[in-house]
Amino acid sequence: MRIIPAIDIIEGKCVRLSKGDYDTKKIYNENPLEVALEFADHGIEYLHLVDLDGAKSKHIVNHKVLEQIATKTELKIDFGGGLKTDEDLRIAFECGASQITGGSIAVKNPETFKSWLQKFGPDKIILGADANNEKIAVSGWQEESDQELIPFIKAYQQEGVSYVICTDISKDGMLQGPSFELYKRILEASKGLKLIASGGISTFDELPILAQLGCEGTIIGKAIYENRISLKQLERYILSKV
Repeated sequence: MRIIPAIDIIEGKCVRLSKGDYDTKKIYNENPLEVALEFADHGIEYLHLVDLDGAKSKHIVNHKVLEQIATKTELKIDFGGGLKTDEDLRIAFECGASQITGGSIAVKNPETFKSWLQKFGPDKIILGADANNEKIAVSGWQEESDQELIPFIKAYQQEGVSYVICTDISKDGMLQGPSFELYKRILEASKGLKLIASGGISTFDELPILAQLGCEGTIIGKAIYENRISLKQLERYILSKV
């Protein structure tokens, strides 16, 4: 299981929110590159970079941060937040993203999202399936749609999606543990899916459970920033799997 720390960006700074609420913003570092370099120093290979300004304004905003991290580290970056057009994707990939995550676009403009899958292939395009009460949420989690989570994932799997990041919004940033049961049901319903668990990870002991369930990766945010999980622990975990 891949370990994927998260850096969320508002106004170029590394922040965390609780349940996606912008009013709960806490700044952890003014310089996201410093954070990324520290991850890389501990053997981490992957990064989940979220442009929260982009998610709010519905177009890419913090691409300079992406470019800086991509050029100054070896991290393989999946980038998301407000990607709505072919131009947004061009900028993201040119600035060094290895993969992009599309969430709201997959709900509101499925034809565009499907065209990206066709054009770039399923290894480059991740489906962002963020849910509240198992209903897909969109627009930086500011809106709930009427789409049911598991049927939504299954429908896109039939369109060729192989990577899905699933965040249970009720858990995100709360440090109360992830939605093990939900991930188990998703994996049972969607054979062959590369599921990346996100939201609520609070202790190191949760990671082997997610791996055992069959998650392909896990995104860890606040638990790192609040020192609930140390980078040393993650480094040892990664080395033990090599």
